[in-house]
Amino acid sequence: MPTTRTTKKSAVNATAKTPSKRSAAPPAKRMSPAETMRALEKAGSAQTRKTYLRHGAKEPMFGVSFAFLKTLVKRIGVDHELALALWETKNHDARTLAIKIADPAKIGRSDLDRWARDSFPGMCGGYVAMLAAESPHGAAKAREWFASSHAALRAAAWTLAGFLSSRDEQTPDEWFVERLAFIEKSIHSAPNEERAAMNMAVITIGGRNAALRKAATAAAKRIGKVEVDHGDTECKTPDAVPYIEKMWEHATSKKFASPAAQERAREPMRTRC
Repeated sequence: MPTTRTTKKSAVNATAKTPSKRSAAPPAKRMSPAETMRALEKAGSAQTRKTYLRHGAKEPMFGVSFAFLKTLVKRIGVDHELALALWETKNHDARTLAIKIADPAKIGRSDLDRWARDSFPGMCGGYVAMLAAESPHGAAKAREWFASSHAALRAAAWTLAGFLSSRDEQTPDEWFVERLAFIEKSIHSAPNEERAAMNMAVITIGGRNAALRKAATAAAKRIGKVEVDHGDTECKTPDAVPYIEKMWEHATSKKFASPAAQERAREPMRTRC
């Protein structure tokens, strides 16, 4: 039989392992749409508004930095109901935040269509494509948007194709090879924003695996220099061939099999940037 001393020691240990109710943190209070809008308005600045306007964003907006948006994303987490409410405000900063806190598992196909149509490709339009790539509707939306007569949807389709090349391991490589062939034939005659998205698609597709690295690099060499009008900004059009090489050098230096594998191991770009 155990001694009295052992029994007392066991009781002490059992007591020490019992979690204290005081240590449990209270659940975070959800931010209401009104509270979120007040926070965004307070964080806005005239200088940031000017910068966003130069990049094609439309009023209304407060001019909220992406650094502040990141703090809000950390505070809010995923709140799909709030995201839907923020989108309806039509405020640029609210819509950018909405895309970051939306739940990819809950976003509807029609919502993705509407959000992509209402987004300027040079600003938060890319985030809608990222959200679509994380959702169950990514491949279907890419096919639909490519066939659209709406320029914003076609531009979003190219961005989406790029993100699918990194995140969707089920789509066959042949689908991406077909996208490269189409880009090669039409990029120089495509509308400005679609041309920019096509160029980035070549780059991201080139990071999927070794075979597509070779195919994308060969296509980029045949395409040559891509001219994109970035307006009154300091943005530059990346040269696809060296960009693809740098992606692979960076990924393999970190012991990843490909840039796509590295991207899958990270927090989604939609929330980290």
